[in-house]
Amino acid sequence: MRVIAGEAKGRTLKAVPGMNTRPTTDKVKEAIFSMIGPYFDGGMALDLFAGTGGLGIEAWSRGIERTVFIDREKISVDTIRLNVETAKMGSAAEIYRNDAERALKALAKREQRFRLVFLDPPYKLITMDSLMAQLAANEMLEQDAIIVVEHDAAHAYPEQLEQFDRLKHAKYGDTAVSIYQYYNAGSHDGGESDVNE
Repeated sequence: MRVIAGEAKGRTLKAVPGMNTRPTTDKVKEAIFSMIGPYFDGGMALDLFAGTGGLGIEAWSRGIERTVFIDREKISVDTIRLNVETAKMGSAAEIYRNDAERALKALAKREQRFRLVFLDPPYKLITMDSLMAQLAANEMLEQDAIIVVEHDAAHAYPEQLEQFDRLKHAKYGDTAVSIYQYYNAGSHDGGESDVNE
């Protein structure tokens, strides 16, 4: 795994030891960023099931100002710290060991708002729609924030969720990526485009 573009381009990232974490492949990562826009102009990102931290690091490398990394496993948190150091993110990274729901509650108390959210959980977890609802209910998303859900291709998330439109959906073997955009009530025009490979 490596950082594909931007400030940390070409830096090699470590995988989490063992077989419990499935890092996003470079091919899928490249596809995600080509779908959501290759570069960013500031804003905060949340990498909620961070694993190696590869997605959050890539977002920062491409112009996100700051990334919050969350993972419940110590071995993953240790790996994220190493990868953040390799990428030379410094104070642009916040890393916490916590489960997703508790982490969202803690971040909501800090009134943090995110422009970009990565939800790449273990594939047996198929509750990303309820986590998205929690993000919206706690006012943790900027208007037009992008949420990237990586999931098992056998599972289908809805095209529309309350306050979210699915912009893109793509399959890469047994991996699927669904990209949603958040909207406040009253600022909605909808739309989706499907991409399959």
